[in-house]
Amino acid sequence: MNIYKVAVIVGSTSKKSTNMQFAKALIKLAPENLEFNFLDIAALPMYNHDFDADMPAEAKLFKENVRAADAILFVTPEYNRAIPGVLKNALDTASRPAGDNSWSGKPAAVIGASISPIGTALAQNHLRSCVTFLDILMMNQPEAYIKITDNFYNSDGTIGEGSEDFLRNWMKSFAAWIEKMPR
Repeated sequence: MNIYKVAVIVGSTSKKSTNMQFAKALIKLAPENLEFNFLDIAALPMYNHDFDADMPAEAKLFKENVRAADAILFVTPEYNRAIPGVLKNALDTASRPAGDNSWSGKPAAVIGASISPIGTALAQNHLRSCVTFLDILMMNQPEAYIKITDNFYNSDGTIGEGSEDFLRNWMKSFAAWIEKMPR
């Protein structure tokens, strides 16, 4: 069985992030052949073109961690019908300088959780439009727009019975997507 290293990028820097809590619970439902590493995007400086000549240390490390991953799992909130600026900054940082795109050819998936009835549908659509240019190989199906309700989590923080099977199957689909991508 091949083991795949998956970088998890949560598009929120909030200490009480709904999506960080969701991501930590979600990966517990993953197949055994996926190993997860959370990449911190909060410490990344705001990208600007000057970095192309001399990338800051935090940005270099982030690019290296993206490059070392076999796949990417984006877990994003939705801010004003779009991805958060901190997530867009991470996309920009790892794609630069021109000709040194750390994202290129990486299989990926996007999911997110919200108290909104539509989950993070519009943010996910926004992210999909951004990553196409970056040559990220995004899993298109199944899609998942998660609405967090009072009984979504069990008392121990795991995902409750009402969503567990769906999300376990979503993670199996992500693993299958990674496995079918060329190396």
